[in-house]
Amino acid sequence: MRVVFLTHNYPRAAGDIAGGFLHPLAVALSRRGVDVQVIAPSDAGKGGRDVLDGIPVARVRYDDPERETLAYTGRMQDALQSPGGVFSFYRLWKSLRQAAAEATAGRNDAVLHAHWWIPAGLAVPPGRRFVLTSHGTDVRLLERWALARWLARPVYQRAAVVTAVSSHLAEQIGRFTGRSVPPDRVQPMPVDTSHWGFSPGGGGLIAVARLTEQKRLHLLIGAIVSLKGRGITLPCTIVGDGPARRGLEQQARAEGVDQLVEFVGQQAFPDVLARLQHADVAILPARAEGFGLSAAEALMAGIPIVVCRDGGGLLDLAEPGASRVAEPEPLALADAIGDLLASGGAREAARQAGLRWRERLGPDAVAARFESWYAEAARA
Repeated sequence: MRVVFLTHNYPRAAGDIAGGFLHPLAVALSRRGVDVQVIAPSDAGKGGRDVLDGIPVARVRYDDPERETLAYTGRMQDALQSPGGVFSFYRLWKSLRQAAAEATAGRNDAVLHAHWWIPAGLAVPPGRRFVLTSHGTDVRLLERWALARWLARPVYQRAAVVTAVSSHLAEQIGRFTGRSVPPDRVQPMPVDTSHWGFSPGGGGLIAVARLTEQKRLHLLIGAIVSLKGRGITLPCTIVGDGPARRGLEQQARAEGVDQLVEFVGQQAFPDVLARLQHADVAILPARAEGFGLSAAEALMAGIPIVVCRDGGGLLDLAEPGASRVAEPEPLALADAIGDLLASGGAREAARQAGLRWRERLGPDAVAARFESWYAEAARA
């Protein structure tokens, strides 16, 4: 069987976090004998073919190098606000569609796996069999724009199989497109934890996220201020970068906690894991998260987590004992953090939850599920 990943995000090199959660699935499928290929956009003129851990990757050119900026940065939605951005998106869509048609031509056993309905799902050529997986940002578009819902409905209806990485996304897909995603087709992307240990603690608080408004890390800084007022002065490491970073740094200085909060920027995953494996509590105050891979990684490192009541897919990870669910307010977050720190059983509960998630997100187990869905799509 040939499976072609069609996506606007896939690691550009070893350790790249852009679409990094797709790569373990591709590698695990390849180990199972599936002929896996990846089609992704060029990045600022860096196109062509390469091989990453045995997976062939074709990066298609779609515009002049200085305009190939729609993928990998998380700014595609912003680009669509300008006529130039819309034209560049059209060229991206056209290039992905042509590459997908060529990769599946004459192959009766070929199945496309479109990651995100836009642009990959839209780019699936007519008549091709495909599996569609929604990861979060594409579903948030359905909430915001009527035009997105109009464009997306035919894509979801055409797909032979639709999967989502959280129950929250599955519910939203049904609500906005009419395509039902049953619980047995909720499957997050895999994580290889074979070499992981469990955190002994002692490193303080940690947050791993792209620094955007949706991640709401200003609530975490407010919680640190509240904890400081209670005599709790744990250090906090914020891993990630993004447009909200400057404002967050200014807030930390203005609130007098800049000595407690360290911004380390975007890091390769081995460095992120090294920091995770010394943390006491992971805080993820995002709103309407697609899944919350950072929260899953924290649990799989044996770290208790704090999420917010409106956290979307993060609530799938909020297991009793190992987590606290708080209102999206600094004081409520501070209470939840303090409660976990004082709990005698939170760390053991996190370890047990982490073991369950390690099993559920094991690459071979996830690959086996997707292989069955590809076979279903091939029969469609």
